[in-house]
Amino acid sequence: MRRLGALAGVGLLAGCAAPTQAAQAPRSPTAPVVRTDLVSRTSVDGILAYANSRDLVGGQGTLTWLPREGTVIRRGRRVYAADGRTVPLLYGRTPLWRVLATGATGADVRMVERNLAALGYRLAVDGRYTWTTARAVMAWQRRLGRLRTGTLTPSDVVVEPGPIRVAARTGRLGGSASGPLMKITDTIRQVTVDLPVDRQQLAVKGARVTITLPAGRTTTGHVTALGTAAEPGSTGQTGEGTQTATLPVTIALDRPRAAGRLVEAPVTAGFAAGARKRVLAVPVAALIGRPDGTYAVVVAGQPVTVGLGLFAEGLVEVTGVAEGTRVEVPEP
Repeated sequence: MRRLGALAGVGLLAGCAAPTQAAQAPRSPTAPVVRTDLVSRTSVDGILAYANSRDLVGGQGTLTWLPREGTVIRRGRRVYAADGRTVPLLYGRTPLWRVLATGATGADVRMVERNLAALGYRLAVDGRYTWTTARAVMAWQRRLGRLRTGTLTPSDVVVEPGPIRVAARTGRLGGSASGPLMKITDTIRQVTVDLPVDRQQLAVKGARVTITLPAGRTTTGHVTALGTAAEPGSTGQTGEGTQTATLPVTIALDRPRAAGRLVEAPVTAGFAAGARKRVLAVPVAALIGRPDGTYAVVVAGQPVTVGLGLFAEGLVEVTGVAEGTRVEVPEP
């Protein structure tokens, strides 16, 4: 029978010792056969970072102010300044693509009205740019320190789906405000991994994932998106072509605070590859391999043949022993 050194060493010593000494030889520590749920996992390396990195492109004028890297900007707050004028953030998915003035109608008008209402201005949110809308815009412009025109142009505001975080400043003060000014992200961190295509069934939307953070800390997350465009994966060996295609998987953290302040950090995502409920299990270290290919555990000094099932988290599913039976587990 094969075991990692411990049993073979004990047997050799027992053969050389007197009978009384052999009887007193200490046995390995034991562990009980437990009934538990087992989940085996496939681990894939990934990155924890802020979501949706992208360029923010400015409007007209000369760039006169930029926020610091790491700044979080919310609705109504200044994103940058051009020609000394504040350019604030509005929330929306419809870009401001034209000059808005009295008489205009449409989704972009409704977007502006919805933002003004959220900022505390009284007006109807109906998609029609009326005098009431213009008056609310003038009151807002006064608060921003801008000329009170009652109209809005595309370069007057920045429109994003929600709060943004400044990842890096790319614009130059004194330069043109019409090009890329900064790299921005969403304010929520997520994990992204490249999952081999042949394992894509593990990453169904909503599937629970175990995330191992640096220093061995763990937390949980769930799959929010699985890419559909496979990318070739490198084997990492010089002279060999790409062999394993991968799909990008996005994972949201269930408890973002568990990740502390980590940004651009390497993590490991564990996807559930198999599960068994209410099965008997013993530590993997308790197994003894036999020459005939079967396995056993040692109970009260005697080997007992067991059948094996799922391996997971240092345990293995077994049959052939009763719950609560203590099996020997050699010390490493």
